[in-house]
Amino acid sequence: MLTDLRVRDLGVIEDLSLSFAEGMTALTGETGAGKTLVVEALQLVLGGRANPTMVRAGATEAMVEARFVRATPEGEDEIVIARSVPADGRSRAWIDGRMVPVNALSDIASELVEIHGQHAHQSLVTPAAQRAVLDAYAGTDLEPVHELRARLRGIAAAVDALGGDIQQRAREADVLRYQVTEIATAHLSDPDEDDQLHLEETRLADAGAHREAAARAGNLLESTSVDGSGGAHGGGDRRGDGGDGDGVLALLADATGLLAGREAFDELRERINASAIDLSDVARGLRDVVEGWEDDPERLIAVQERRRLLADLRRKYGADLQAVMAFAQDAAARLHDLENAEAKAEQLEAERTALVKELVVAEEKVRAVRTNAAARFGTLVGERLADLAMPGARVEIRVGSEGAGDPIEAALGANVGEPVLPLAKAASGGELARAMLAIRLVAMGGPQTMVFDEVDAGVGGAAALSLASALGEVSLTRQVLVVTHLAQVAAKADQQITVQKGEVEGRTLTSASPVTGEQRVIELSRMLSGHPDSDVARAHARELLGV
Repeated sequence: MLTDLRVRDLGVIEDLSLSFAEGMTALTGETGAGKTLVVEALQLVLGGRANPTMVRAGATEAMVEARFVRATPEGEDEIVIARSVPADGRSRAWIDGRMVPVNALSDIASELVEIHGQHAHQSLVTPAAQRAVLDAYAGTDLEPVHELRARLRGIAAAVDALGGDIQQRAREADVLRYQVTEIATAHLSDPDEDDQLHLEETRLADAGAHREAAARAGNLLESTSVDGSGGAHGGGDRRGDGGDGDGVLALLADATGLLAGREAFDELRERINASAIDLSDVARGLRDVVEGWEDDPERLIAVQERRRLLADLRRKYGADLQAVMAFAQDAAARLHDLENAEAKAEQLEAERTALVKELVVAEEKVRAVRTNAAARFGTLVGERLADLAMPGARVEIRVGSEGAGDPIEAALGANVGEPVLPLAKAASGGELARAMLAIRLVAMGGPQTMVFDEVDAGVGGAAALSLASALGEVSLTRQVLVVTHLAQVAAKADQQITVQKGEVEGRTLTSASPVTGEQRVIELSRMLSGHPDSDVARAHARELLGV
């Protein structure tokens, strides 16, 4: 329900804060005081159309904020909505302090408030809302229809996934078959194959130079020639091509000998020995290269051709061989589906045909329920309208003749002898508001908060009392806000707020405040006779209030 509303710089309102309670709240005041402006502010914060002319003269923007409390399975949920309308520029909206598109307010409005008035968006004039009201009254079980429709949508999606008609599927299968065969012929098994082939190509392309480099490196490690000075050499000419001079392994052996028998160097000597062992393995590997690597032009050509093939596959099917292999798997699976598509299509069509038959039966049941309920519903709404100063009003709930009965349309003949027209075209603002009230009395539902503006237009006497009772009946289960000129309606409210217009420093200002006790009696006296000081009017007001 709506708990708080704050309006700033909107029309003649400079800064107005109102709090609302459960039950029924009446907004009263002289004509032109700004009662309807409060409703317009509520419409604005719920996504209604904004106009810069709404901004109070001299202000940069109008601002409306509303706080709602909603019941949830866990307890209560609070939501705060705000809307600003600048004097120049586009309006902005917030939900719980987070800026949102303005249309987000309209989306949430239908869950929070239902406003009925001449200039308000009438939720119940839409076919969807009228269908929901009738279904709520009739207790229509729509689950079978929804389930069958969902299953049919699933079958339609499955048919689409098959790939169109038989010719389209055949063309796609031919392409996939070529792609799968091309990749399969390449016999891909290792995603790192091209990296390995790159190394092999490099070696084969320059095998002689590789062998020479390996031989020279091996000589540097293994050469045992000496420079004539004997022992450990400190300044001999050691050439990088393996010429005169001790090899690294010999030098390491000399170093180990120098440290032998000296316990202080045992750890270091062991590390030298370990290095010598590692380098000895390297030297053997280099000898293997020298002895085993030979020029192989045919193998080089084969490697280069294989790499070109792999590059071509990557260009067509993926950034690397792993992607190419994944593409092949997906393509093979899709090809399998296509090759079996005809059988699958026949199966899906059989399922669809059976479901359509079931749906026809289910929709006929729903249509029958709606049709049977529509007559009773229209009669009851018409009876309620008779109590609301619309005697002779006729209401028809029209149900479609096909499917589940859509569209559902509520039609109203507001007066005797007038045609029965769709609800939005058949009534004035006050009549439409009363029609909405009557509908809600017959089929309670909708948002927790209901606002009625001009619902009392053209109503008086006993009809005013009936209208007050009807609004009070709705307020037993809903929060009701009603803008009214009728004392009978205002007296029925649980809370009354008086809207007043005054002048401050040469500017017109609208203010509003709750009235209770004797102040409420005085306000009702004004509404009854225009003379708040009249003893007769005050006595009548107390009678209406039951005090």
